[in-house]
Amino acid sequence: MSALTRDSSQQSDVYDGAPHPRESLGLVGHRAAEAELLDAYRAGRLAQAWLIGGPEGVGKATLAWRFARFVLAHPDPQSPAVRGARDLFVDPGAPAARQIAVQAHPDLASLRRAWNAERKNFYTDIRVDDVRGALQMFHLSAGAGGWRVCIVDTAEDLNPSSANALLKMIEEPPARALFLILAHRPGLTLSTIRSRCRRLQLEPLSPEEIVTIVRGFGAPWSEIDEEALAAAAQRANGSVREALRRIDPDGAEFEAMVAAAVERLPQSDDRLVHRLADAVAARGRDGDFETLSLALYDWLANRARDKAGEGAARLASIAELWDKARAATRETETFNLDKRLHVLSLFAELSAAARRL
Repeated sequence: MSALTRDSSQQSDVYDGAPHPRESLGLVGHRAAEAELLDAYRAGRLAQAWLIGGPEGVGKATLAWRFARFVLAHPDPQSPAVRGARDLFVDPGAPAARQIAVQAHPDLASLRRAWNAERKNFYTDIRVDDVRGALQMFHLSAGAGGWRVCIVDTAEDLNPSSANALLKMIEEPPARALFLILAHRPGLTLSTIRSRCRRLQLEPLSPEEIVTIVRGFGAPWSEIDEEALAAAAQRANGSVREALRRIDPDGAEFEAMVAAAVERLPQSDDRLVHRLADAVAARGRDGDFETLSLALYDWLANRARDKAGEGAARLASIAELWDKARAATRETETFNLDKRLHVLSLFAELSAAARRL
């Protein structure tokens, strides 16, 4: 943990040291998406499941928690408070907002990778038992007599069993049930889940918006040198999370190594790859392992877009490679296998597959 971070209290859906999205009462950017949610709710045509897509760190979770807070605070879409609302802001003193702030609202469930107390790390996926436990809420009457809301952060973390358990509930949802499913790559979400969701895509943030958000986090983030923060925001590809990684002194050097290695694909710089493998294998570097894995997944996603016009066979090959890489990463984390060997093997596999394609 760097000097910029503090205890994250075992929450997998927050950047270490930054406030959790449920703590953000404001929203920077995404006004069109916010208006779409508010208009749908006010008009009585709210889809019961939404797939909120967008790159990692653009504010999907912040928007989802903001909407959940609004719906739970104002269960009647025809109420004067809803009819006159200009956005989804809820007074932090409202009963529903206070309950959500302390994670005690009876009608709100959050699905994310749980903390493995035995191994002192997060599980590699959202387990089916976690889904079943959270969905028990939907078999009961709403505690506040209104809506019941489930936030899934993220769809990529669902394994086949947990995804199917969620799907069953989405297929036949009870009245006044709302599912907000976040996805960094919505196109890779289980097709049967996608088909039952209304899509809402968030665009990358501007550098100015990223600076505003980070400054709003408070110390130590708000104390970062203005020039350094502006430079990180410019290179963050519209993502607050990426900006935080670039600011964090412990992560900057590793980020540069990852970028250099990925840019060389399908060629492989053996010396650089070995340095990366050594870095992620070091004790306490779980965040670096995740950073590298996400960078490689993004490279695969970009390859899929580049090959989209070259036929189904090429796309199927990339999808198969994606599945193999994801499965190998999960297996490495689940069984605490040698991360160094995993990284070396993964780069070799990607290089060979890219040349075949």
